[in-house]
Amino acid sequence: MTTDNLLRPHAEQLFAAELDALAVADTGTRPPSWNLSPSAVVTYLIGGTLDDGTEITPKYIGPRRLMEIAVATLATDRALLLLGVPGTAKTWVSEHLAAAISGTSTLLVQGTAGTPEEAIRYGWNYARLISEGPSRDALVPSPVMTAMGEGRIARIEELTRIPSDVQDALITVLSEKTLPIPELAAEVQAAKGFSVIATANDRDRGVNDLSSALRRRFNTVVLPLPATAEEEVEIVTSRVAALGKSLELPELPTAAEEIRRVVTVFRELRSGVTEDGRAKVKQPSGTLSTAEAISVITHGIVMAAHFGDGTLRPADVAAGIHGAVVKDPSSDSVVWTEYLEGVVRDRTDWADFYRAARGALR
Repeated sequence: MTTDNLLRPHAEQLFAAELDALAVADTGTRPPSWNLSPSAVVTYLIGGTLDDGTEITPKYIGPRRLMEIAVATLATDRALLLLGVPGTAKTWVSEHLAAAISGTSTLLVQGTAGTPEEAIRYGWNYARLISEGPSRDALVPSPVMTAMGEGRIARIEELTRIPSDVQDALITVLSEKTLPIPELAAEVQAAKGFSVIATANDRDRGVNDLSSALRRRFNTVVLPLPATAEEEVEIVTSRVAALGKSLELPELPTAAEEIRRVVTVFRELRSGVTEDGRAKVKQPSGTLSTAEAISVITHGIVMAAHFGDGTLRPADVAAGIHGAVVKDPSSDSVVWTEYLEGVVRDRTDWADFYRAARGALR
């Protein structure tokens, strides 16, 4: 299946041409088992123009230094923990780091409250285990175990969602670079190039704190929310364009005005103060992340293309933004109504948005 037929290609599939061009032009020193040098990996993430004119699109819009620290961590013997509130591109950065360094981002453990220890260590093919007894052929390696043997990057999403006793299965892997298999009186030793990228946030409900022993095994990089409205608008615009292409959405006239408006609403409610700093506003229970802003605009484009006049208008985003803000109807509805009446209504150039948003409340 070609990437054109995939709803969501992996980073190494979608940006294969860029990765190939970087590999050809890369003159830096590559750590063992790395596909690119650290400086080339940062270029892949931040974007740039190669000597042959190849344009490398930005994958992360934010401080370059954070990406340099993250890449440098993976070139050492320490694992990397990407920490931040939801919607700060932790998963996105994790995937692209693994794709650029190892050529694959698919050695992934998705953390949940039900993630078992086998997902980090190994499991068994019980049919073979019963018929043959413990053997290498009966063993089912985890993504972490596979990454250790091949010298690649393993990814663990939502590490703080995983129960604490399961988290601690990583301690020996990260400190000793070995995974014991006592049933076979054997072990897997990590090949050069192996590392772990974990993502976590401490804002959502239902998270499990990392033990101090495990946290010491990681170098933590905190990914912040976009520093300025312009930066956030750029992120939303680029991601909406990429999603629209992937989903084969109809092309619409410029959506810049509505993107700016959604970003402004999210930033004001997130910070608790209006853009001009003159008025305080109540904050809703949700995080109102950049990822949610991207979702609101993408949904609005679909509404405009299929049920509107082909131009993205306030009515097309009103329902989506209402759903993003009002997570808890009992408290967030009051916050949203007060924001509309106390802030939005007084902005003369937002009259159409005010009417659409009020209509969505009914």
